[in-house]
Amino acid sequence: MRTDSRLSRVLHVLMHLADSDELLTSEMIGQMLNTNPSLVRRTMGLLRQGGLVGSTKGHGGGWYLEKPLSTFSLADVYSALGEPKLFAIGTSDDTPNCLLEQSANAATARALEAARQTFLENLSSQSVADLINERRDEISALESQASGRLK
Repeated sequence: MRTDSRLSRVLHVLMHLADSDELLTSEMIGQMLNTNPSLVRRTMGLLRQGGLVGSTKGHGGGWYLEKPLSTFSLADVYSALGEPKLFAIGTSDDTPNCLLEQSANAATARALEAARQTFLENLSSQSVADLINERRDEISALESQASGRLK
């Protein structure tokens, strides 16, 4: 999974896990995300360490949710992923003894920390289930259309 989209992709997987009546294998998730199953296993392993998912091995095994999506926030998922870096920008260490560089670094660090805090506050205010609830009517309409085609 690309680092820049890992949180969104993991949220996507978690919502599918909640919607599935069966365990999802790393291969199934890899196909869903168009990525390598070994990368899926590493990422899902982080979520398992964070207590969000579990897995069973062997034939018929796969990944499952440890608890309902309503019990963990987007921040919990971000934390389980190791809080990946938000920005590609940062401070400079070209001339660490330069007072002007130190001043620029301090201003940059303050701005980055403020952005990080705002990001975490926003993530903390939403459960993963909230993401499904935002689209519930659209999901229901699509399910109705699909069931109508199956008859």
